[in-house]
Amino acid sequence: MDFKDYYATLGVAKTATAKEIKQAFRKLARKHHPDVNPGDKSAEGRFKELNEAYEVLGDPAKRKKYDELGANWRMYEQAGAAGGPGAGSDPGAWNVPFGAGAAPGGGFRTMTEEEMRDMFGDADPFSDFFHTFFGGAMGQEERGGRPRGARPRTPRQGRNVEQEIELGLEDAYHGTTRRLSITHGGEARTVDVRIPAGVSDGSRVRIPGEGEHGAGGAKSGDLYLRIRLAPHPTFERKGRDLYTRVSVPLTTAVLGGEAEVPTLSGKPLRLKIPPTTQNGQVLRLKGHGMPAVGKPNETGDLYVTINVELPRTLTPEQRALFESLKKLEGSTKHSAA
Repeated sequence: MDFKDYYATLGVAKTATAKEIKQAFRKLARKHHPDVNPGDKSAEGRFKELNEAYEVLGDPAKRKKYDELGANWRMYEQAGAAGGPGAGSDPGAWNVPFGAGAAPGGGFRTMTEEEMRDMFGDADPFSDFFHTFFGGAMGQEERGGRPRGARPRTPRQGRNVEQEIELGLEDAYHGTTRRLSITHGGEARTVDVRIPAGVSDGSRVRIPGEGEHGAGGAKSGDLYLRIRLAPHPTFERKGRDLYTRVSVPLTTAVLGGEAEVPTLSGKPLRLKIPPTTQNGQVLRLKGHGMPAVGKPNETGDLYVTINVELPRTLTPEQRALFESLKKLEGSTKHSAA
């Protein structure tokens, strides 16, 4: 049995703080996680070593015991076999990241030994060194007298999986079907997922039974798709309301008229422009926003900001008319005074 230098495994000094040890483990665990390296046996072995090292150094009591071993670990080994230090303790749980990139914000959760077996097969995920000093009298046999590597799996429901998917605003408006390739534990499969109309940025769509497979006959977990809406060149979404801009000629803004407004349905609308509409004025088209999920008859509104277009060039006739208008405005102001 070889001595395990857990400090070297994590690449930290023996004087490292608990924070430094945790940071080192997180960085290396993300790099060697099986979801990032599917089918890579060397990464799998490295991941097991990292988790074992952190199981010891990340626990103050285990770390203290490990530091006390020092060069006398052989003596402790013999004492442990005889019922001394190291006998009868529980190997505990593994602290591993969520998925390939860990949880948002670097969150971690506890993974049991059974879950480690489900991830890597029935082979014992702990080394003999760990079992001898931190796993009690299981160096040669598992609990109940079963040989290591032969313990049957405990039924356990598969974990839920979350995956981000980007949608265009048109797909969110109409709803769409996406074909996704999902890989769990080195096994890839294709799933057709229906995205309902009206989904918003950051919302989640649940697909039952498409998460990780369960163990021991238990059911699989669920797949959650987190929606990320891509920016749209014409529309901005706020809740169920949509916002857009439409340009109208100066004459239409002054005298009134109509303007064509694009919609996500693909069919443009005719918007009535009241006389003397100001630049930047906002008009509403009721019921032409986004639908509510599962309630297609409940929709938001479409708000249109008016951009008044000023002429860049003038014909002689237009200039004459504007000169007349200018004189008229001056005459009106003089009369008012």
